[in-house]
Amino acid sequence: MTIRRGGGPRDEREVAAGSQPAARRVHGAGGARPHVGEPGRAGTVTAYEMAHRRPGSGAGGLLRVGIFLAIAAAIMLVLLGTVLRPLSRSIVVGLVDANPGALAMPFVADFVREDLGDDLTAPASSDPTQVDFTVTAGETASGIAGRLVDGGLLRDARAFLLIAIERDVAGALDAGTFLLRRNLTPDQLVGTLLEAKDPSITIQLRTGLRLEQMTAYLEARPDEIATLQLEAADFLALVRKPPAALLADYPWLELPKGATLEGYLAGGAYRILPDTSAEELVRKMLDRFNEQVGPTRIQAAADGGRSLHEVVTLASLVERESPLDSERPLVAGVYQNRVARKMLLNADPTVIWGVDLLALEDLGLARWPEYSFWNVPKEPLASIEFPASIAGYQTYRSRGMIPGPISTPTVTSIEAALAPDTAKGYLYFVAIPGGNGRHDFSKTYEEHLQKLREYGYIR
Repeated sequence: MTIRRGGGPRDEREVAAGSQPAARRVHGAGGARPHVGEPGRAGTVTAYEMAHRRPGSGAGGLLRVGIFLAIAAAIMLVLLGTVLRPLSRSIVVGLVDANPGALAMPFVADFVREDLGDDLTAPASSDPTQVDFTVTAGETASGIAGRLVDGGLLRDARAFLLIAIERDVAGALDAGTFLLRRNLTPDQLVGTLLEAKDPSITIQLRTGLRLEQMTAYLEARPDEIATLQLEAADFLALVRKPPAALLADYPWLELPKGATLEGYLAGGAYRILPDTSAEELVRKMLDRFNEQVGPTRIQAAADGGRSLHEVVTLASLVERESPLDSERPLVAGVYQNRVARKMLLNADPTVIWGVDLLALEDLGLARWPEYSFWNVPKEPLASIEFPASIAGYQTYRSRGMIPGPISTPTVTSIEAALAPDTAKGYLYFVAIPGGNGRHDFSKTYEEHLQKLREYGYIR
């Protein structure tokens, strides 16, 4: 125990006598400084008490400290929200690139949302072109966002990530190929890629179809294209009378005046969006035809002294006549030889094409899905009359090559038309019954008649 001088009780009489407080005596004018804690001096404070007394001690002191801290915090929040907010936002936003998961924190998300501005809602482009985008197994939302930016489909990767995290779909990734438009907003991109809301549909068009068959398919609206919004009538009008602006984008077509797009709309499967327009679909089909045929074959037509239109016209006839690749150069050779000799082509498919066209006009578009195409008429083909507008397709009466294609040919038929086998001198052919599409070729009419009898076509 330590004994402190002046530690005893103070004399109550001194206090009662009105002795001066220590503070006044310590600094009294001209007086000697008294010793701290000197006994018998009322109001003095010991050195021990001065050393151990806590400022603001007691309930009142704690309250004052709490009020001070609250005021200081409020001031800091105001500063962060006003004067220092740009600096705070810059620091936080700079950290997000390396730590995209921080977007789950509300104050971080708020800062990034401010920093993004219009990039959060605006599409990267006004171009509505449809493009495929593939999500691979195990790919992260960050990886997808980065590739969207690289592909020109997204302005800022953070917009995609922020929306994905807010919707809690950043981890819900389905691998696959999705059909996107270049003018989709970040919100729409998230909905398609992360929420697996790919609305695309697939149009299946067999090879060798004519324009009216394609139109009938669009008009039928089977289940696989039930959500398609384009009108079949719009498609038909466009392909029958393609506008100059469309043709200008495909100079390789070399269409004669007034020609349709018959022969140039490639078949196959097309993944499109429900709001695809007739022109978008037609452009896709023309693009595919160009890809399949290629500039080399187009140039080959010119090198042979023929237009691409002439080649495609002959190829469409070959396509309808023979399903066998091995025979197609021979079929092309027969028709080329007959044209060279100014003979009638006597081509059944061209007459059937015209018969179908006239029947469809009488039937009306709404009933086209019910129509059966390419059936041989019961009456002799040579007896059928066509109006002047399609008289050139009545090849039992009109000489020379038909005015234009009657269907879209395959590349194999186009190659046959580019290099018809004319050397063998064949002028006729007849389908072999039960021959799985095979034909028997002849050089003379007498030989042809003999084969017709042999196969039971005539007696």
